[in-house]
Amino acid sequence: MRYVARQPILDLRGEVSAYELLSRAGPEEAFRGDGDKATRTMLDNAVLFGLERLTGGIPAFVNCTSEALTETLVDILPIGISVLEILETLEPTAELIAACGKLKASGYRLALDDFVWEPKFEPLVELADFIKVDFVSTGPEERQRLFERLRGRPITMVAEKVETQDEYEQARQEGFRLFQGYYFCRPVLLKNQKVPVNRMRQFEILQLVQREDIDLQEASQLMKQDASLTYRLLRLANSPMYATRVDVDCFEAALLMVGENTFRRMVTLAITADLNGKQPLEILRMAFLRGRFCELASERCGLNPNEQFMMGLMSLLPAMMLMPMEDLAQTLPLREEIRAALNGASNHEHVLLRWLESHEVGDWATCDAVGKANGLAQEETAAFYRSSLMWAQAALRLVL
Repeated sequence: MRYVARQPILDLRGEVSAYELLSRAGPEEAFRGDGDKATRTMLDNAVLFGLERLTGGIPAFVNCTSEALTETLVDILPIGISVLEILETLEPTAELIAACGKLKASGYRLALDDFVWEPKFEPLVELADFIKVDFVSTGPEERQRLFERLRGRPITMVAEKVETQDEYEQARQEGFRLFQGYYFCRPVLLKNQKVPVNRMRQFEILQLVQREDIDLQEASQLMKQDASLTYRLLRLANSPMYATRVDVDCFEAALLMVGENTFRRMVTLAITADLNGKQPLEILRMAFLRGRFCELASERCGLNPNEQFMMGLMSLLPAMMLMPMEDLAQTLPLREEIRAALNGASNHEHVLLRWLESHEVGDWATCDAVGKANGLAQEETAAFYRSSLMWAQAALRLVL
């Protein structure tokens, strides 16, 4: 499995409604434009790894070529969570329309990608459950005309490439109901604001648990001042993830039971979950995935696993706390090189986070370049990513 990424599609409440799965079999297909090979790779991965595991059971938009649709290659996908995304480059031939009709009748949902109105697409519009519109390449008037043409039809409109809060608000006002893009990771930040006192206490705890030797009494006093944090910690300590054999009912017991390294991990996860507050849950899921991926891949790059885990988690702190990273970084218990990486410096400590950020948006060329420069094999990074997806989903269930 090589280079399979997922991009969240959020609803009006900021909750994940679906993921679009992006796939590329390898560097050579990017230059040949071999969409059929990429689609076959995605379908193979769906079988070998399981679509449900790739998305955590959330519906998946899967890009489909004409071959995949007309030769019924997509039949291997589970009907309940699969949305077949018809690429904008496909010609609506009679064969394609007939194939889509059969797939629709069998229970699959269909989406038209990067849609621009042309009369020839009318038969596919009649079958579509979703229509996706590129918010960058279309203008407000063009989108308004499209809404007027589609008025009264049972189609959910998806705004793609929504990258700012202003674009999100515009899309909402125009009538879109689903949104794809990383606008939710780029909220309006409150500059020149001080970190709230309760958050500073949590940063103090993070600093304390990163020390080589944890002061149990000091940590206990700080933790007991935060009931929510204590609850999350004990829930983690009693979870299958840490396989404790007896019930853990207090802070001290948690530390003694699981050991210092695991305890550090539990505290860090619990605090990160609390820092996310009322922000979209996908931010926390992405933070957990980033932390775990950076940790797993760290030794391949000669980096410290604990530092990389913390950096991955903290990389989305601005979206969680609505404050710029430059205002937050100095409060974090991290080396100066890690702080610089979080602020965008292209140093060695930033390598894995850069790979993952590129992967999230399907920038395969940058993934290739970073991997080649740092000795990261595609199959290995893909395995790290898969493992991180599963780990993040499990951790998320335990801290909520």
